[in-house]
Amino acid sequence: MVVWTSAWLHGAAASDDLLDALQTWAESQEVLAADEDLAARLDLPGPQETPAGPALLLAALRKAGAGGGQLVLPVPGDARGLGGSSPFAKLAMRVGEAVVLPQAGIGLVPQRIAEGILRWTVFGIGDLPPAEHLPIGEAEHGMASAMREAASTLVDLGVAKHRPGVREEIAQTISARPAPPWPEGVPQRTLRILQRATEVEAILWVATDDAPGGALSASAIRGRTEALRPLFDAVRAARRSSVAEMVRVLGDHAEKP
Repeated sequence: MVVWTSAWLHGAAASDDLLDALQTWAESQEVLAADEDLAARLDLPGPQETPAGPALLLAALRKAGAGGGQLVLPVPGDARGLGGSSPFAKLAMRVGEAVVLPQAGIGLVPQRIAEGILRWTVFGIGDLPPAEHLPIGEAEHGMASAMREAASTLVDLGVAKHRPGVREEIAQTISARPAPPWPEGVPQRTLRILQRATEVEAILWVATDDAPGGALSASAIRGRTEALRPLFDAVRAARRSSVAEMVRVLGDHAEKP
């Protein structure tokens, strides 16, 4: 949503292409404003009304003067990009992801409310602190370094044990994640880093699955959690940095004559 919306707002993608791309995540998309005042300002249905389709959201973003978006991936203990305790921040933290459109003062939070149905709730967010800038190369290096350190620590703790079928588990986890199309012009490097982040995350989920042969004692689980936390953080940082770089490049292309 961040990349495609930014591409569309900068004239680098058609609205139909954006709407088609969203269907990768759910066949049906619906939109609601979080409160009545925002609903009236953006011509969106309010929280007690029948949701609208995503095409109405695009019209609302254009009306609000939205520009390039930002990806927010909050977790407990890391609320960067949310700007304090607000209805937007609380829902984004619970869901674990959100879109911030700072020029329009709007935040979007996706929720899967039923099989095949994704709801986008639109919030007014006011002024937020500037997004933290992490160069794409630094993010890529950080993920690789965190992976090496986590592997070494797990070996030292004695919890990096082989179990049958682990490669197949990782492959299945990767294949289960939707693979959306991307607008023309996004850097290939960012796509490679996003793919690597998906692969590393799959390894992490398999590593934290306490199947037979996994880390079962309380002390081993605590050690494993501490060892893997920096790698989870590095994956999130790589995703945020890749998306920010895509948005930057799309914006730069739009400004060229």
